[in-house]
Amino acid sequence: MNATDEAAFREFVGARLEPLRRTAYLLCRDWHTADDLVSSTAVKLYRHWHRVQGVDNPDGYARRVLLRCWLDEQRRPWRRERVTDQLPERAAPERDESWRLTVLNLLAGLPARKRAILVLRFYCDLSVEETAEILGCAPGTVKSQTTRGLDLLRTALTRTG
Repeated sequence: MNATDEAAFREFVGARLEPLRRTAYLLCRDWHTADDLVSSTAVKLYRHWHRVQGVDNPDGYARRVLLRCWLDEQRRPWRRERVTDQLPERAAPERDESWRLTVLNLLAGLPARKRAILVLRFYCDLSVEETAEILGCAPGTVKSQTTRGLDLLRTALTRTG
């Protein structure tokens, strides 16, 4: 992007930042999430600024991008979690050494990448981003591989009883 386009982008987003933020708040009813949505929208607008400049209604384009960012956010599994006063889980019962060995054997049977992701995420307690950086992949890959790896472990554990 050249300096002229950069200046035009800054002017466009600067003039629409508050209206986009208010719109995002009306969608999600949370100011922090609204700020995240506007940031994601600005990044997407920046990435496709050449396209935005060519549309008849750039404000509508920006609102559509904001709406799609919000819809994407709604589809994420952690948005379905609800805060409650009571904990639904009970402490896991004490397990003998054979349980530990079973889990280690099942973990060893996973494909190398899934095993690495599960070890980094749950044993080393690294974030999705830290794991992605270490493995040189996208955070979305870490999330999907974590889900698939855990599914494989669950399936194998139910089979072993």
